[in-house]
Amino acid sequence: METGTICVHGAKNDSSPTGAITVPIYQAATFSHPGPGRSTGYDYSRTQNPTREYLEKTVANLEGGCGAIAFSTGMAAETAFLDLFGPGDHIVASDDLYGGTIRLFENTAARHGINVDYVDTGSVKDIENAIKPATKALFIETPTNPMMKVTDIAAAADIAKKNSLMLIVDNTFLTPYFQKPISLGADIVIHSGTKYLCGHNDTLAGFIVCADSRLEEKLRFIQKTTGACLSPFDSYLLIRGIKTLALRMEKHEENANVIAEWLCAHPRVKKVYYPGLADHPAIEVTKRQSSGFGGMISFRMDSKRSAVRALEKVQLIKFAESLGGVETLITYPLTQTHSDVSKEKREQGGIDECLLRLSVGIEDSSDIIEDLNQALK
Repeated sequence: METGTICVHGAKNDSSPTGAITVPIYQAATFSHPGPGRSTGYDYSRTQNPTREYLEKTVANLEGGCGAIAFSTGMAAETAFLDLFGPGDHIVASDDLYGGTIRLFENTAARHGINVDYVDTGSVKDIENAIKPATKALFIETPTNPMMKVTDIAAAADIAKKNSLMLIVDNTFLTPYFQKPISLGADIVIHSGTKYLCGHNDTLAGFIVCADSRLEEKLRFIQKTTGACLSPFDSYLLIRGIKTLALRMEKHEENANVIAEWLCAHPRVKKVYYPGLADHPAIEVTKRQSSGFGGMISFRMDSKRSAVRALEKVQLIKFAESLGGVETLITYPLTQTHSDVSKEKREQGGIDECLLRLSVGIEDSSDIIEDLNQALK
């Protein structure tokens, strides 16, 4: 079944006795039992809920995994996978990550004795050089947030396999519509479901998709124990959002291609970071492992003043800290997504007072450009 069809039909709902096309919201905390030692398959919604279960099966089908686990937020999902590791364990991670992930690694992980080293995971040599006897996992974003760096997932999987490491891939930016890391060798795929999977900026969610059932079982136990599960109503919103994922991603990318080229020609824009540009250093890797380039663009203005004025002057585009929704959003990584990252690490990664990040929506591209044009003057 094609990905676009899975988006619409999800996990199938043929068992519904009512024939309802829409998956019901089972707004229940607990479920009754037919008798001692007997169960309907549902006991308590922290463990499982029918609406959430349908969503999880849909996401697993989209990613080609054996199972998916839905969390209350993307950060809750990342916190759960950290529980797979313990004191003394070491993780090699991409050197350009969402600021919340860095905050998690440098605070929660560090307090639990888990060490993280950051390298350019686009370089096979850098990955190999970072591996230690205590290394247990390789964590990558591709494309990265916000500098749009790309990692060869298959090459990273080969390194992980040779060194008995777990490969974890954050697939939030491209989604399973454009990229399927499990088919390329990933053990775990992470999503902030708040973003493209939801697509409407109206709820928070996170996902872990597993390639192996034993790994899924461990993570389900962690979720059951810690309790960061997705609610029935939020699960319904994700199910509804995913139905249009294929259509939305096509439009996000169509617009982003046009806008990235327009930004490249603007006199106040000094650099554009978009995986679909011909001069992107890893465009061939992206073409090989992905079916699209996505809707995220970062760009560097000629001065702090120009960047701040653009944020103040946008009208159609909203100055907000998120991405992946139908509306175009512009973000200032320095003070928003990466505000908790050290100044040294930000400067090393190019996250400075001139950098802006654009989540291109599904409006008409001419209207987005018109707003950018007046804001960037």
